Amino acid sequence: MAIIKGILGWLEDRTGLGAAVKPVLDHKVPYTNWKTGWWYVLGSAVLVAFMIQVISGIALSTSYVSSAGEAYNSLKFITDEMIFGNFLRGMHFWGGSAMVLLVGAHALHVFIVGAFKFPREVNWLSGVVLFFTTLAMGFTGQLLRWDQTAYWSVIVGADQAARTPFIGESLAKFVMAGNTVGGATLSRFFAYHVFFIPGIIFLFIGLHLFLVIRNGISEPPERGEAVDPKTYRQRYHDLLEKTGVPFWPDAVWRDAVAAIIVVLGVVGLSIFVGPPHLEAPPDPTELRVYPRPDWYLLWYFSVLALIPPAAEPYVILGGPGLAIVLMIILPLIANKGERSPLRRPWAMGFVLLLVIMISTLWITGLVSPWSPDLTTKPIDPAVLKLSDAQTQLGAKLFYEKGCQYCHAIDVYGPSDASQPGSPRVVGGARGPDLSTTGSRLTKEQIVVRILNGGNSMPQFGTLLTPPELDAIVAFLQTRKLPTGEHQQGKANEVEVSTNQKK
Repeated sequence: MAIIKGILGWLEDRTGLGAAVKPVLDHKVPYTNWKTGWWYVLGSAVLVAFMIQVISGIALSTSYVSSAGEAYNSLKFITDEMIFGNFLRGMHFWGGSAMVLLVGAHALHVFIVGAFKFPREVNWLSGVVLFFTTLAMGFTGQLLRWDQTAYWSVIVGADQAARTPFIGESLAKFVMAGNTVGGATLSRFFAYHVFFIPGIIFLFIGLHLFLVIRNGISEPPERGEAVDPKTYRQRYHDLLEKTGVPFWPDAVWRDAVAAIIVVLGVVGLSIFVGPPHLEAPPDPTELRVYPRPDWYLLWYFSVLALIPPAAEPYVILGGPGLAIVLMIILPLIANKGERSPLRRPWAMGFVLLLVIMISTLWITGLVSPWSPDLTTKPIDPAVLKLSDAQTQLGAKLFYEKGCQYCHAIDVYGPSDASQPGSPRVVGGARGPDLSTTGSRLTKEQIVVRILNGGNSMPQFGTLLTPPELDAIVAFLQTRKLPTGEHQQGKANEVEVSTNQKK
């Protein structure tokens, strides 16, 4: 013991760490009972999740190679061959997931109890920065897997950035580090994920903790105790003098329990569930891929999939922009008044609406009907009753080129009532049903749609040879309504056109 005391005394004499840390440990915090106290551990739980990210990320970076030619193989090595590599990938993924979930829950709790009000406005603003940088860490980290899903997710992100007025094209090039996704994109995202964004997070965590110590932890709200900037500091000081308890050891034990739960939860998920599965290596010519974001952004993916194409620019830009603006101005325009949730019905209603909306959209994202049907099987040309080799080849290419994953097709034809009990329509519901394309579009119109794409459909102009294009077009032209219905449809089109001219 004498030796240990001597070492500690020597360190304290040279560094003064004990004298610096002691006031932090001894500072008083408002008393919280078992009903309210556990909500105050969310902030420290976020910090624990971030430290898991730092430690697991450093370990993974010792074997990860951030080059387009080696990134995928290095991840395969980490997953399949490196000792504890699969476990470390799981820790990094589930640690990031925990961080996103906890920072969202922490922000909601602060909003519900009105802890963003005076004198903690800057606490909230620094937390807003930490919230969005956490989401940025998740997005940049997904690309580092460098598989098909990661590749196309960045394409989707760049497409959203391109919708920005005036600077959209430049912004998209900035996201991709050029005109296309490649090695420069990977290097840039690696730098963001490993250096720039973590640096910002460390900086604002330091600021956030400093402000927590300076302004104190907000007391549990009580009905009728409105925040008045003129009197609040004195009232808070009197509250701590009367009922406050030292952070160590009266309050810190809850943070320790929360930290253990977070670590055990992340470790358990890493062992029993593991990291996200690596898809095939990135291939720009392979279109049969479903670029889904990680689970915590799946609800936003649902929003983009459900809205009409004409509204996409407004939602893509206006939605996040409005959220950022509202979160920034909130403590500036509502920094006083009631903090109790029972006296703030509009705030509680907003939280309830937000939770219901995100939960519903998230569930919708899991079972999304617009998703490509990757389980669809090739159609037997004999069932389609195709007579020549070109249309048979077109039916085959319709599946091989991924068209059938997004577009439904009637196997037997609209006028065929045979094969009872067999599935009539196969394929996905992401794009329009092509069962009657031959009756609705001319050959030239079909060619233009295929070559130019549109909305979420890629351009196939550089992905099909002329014979392949001709074969697919010939096949789609065989998908027609029965003769009577076809003529009636044409008559309806003429009538509508005539009425429009009148």
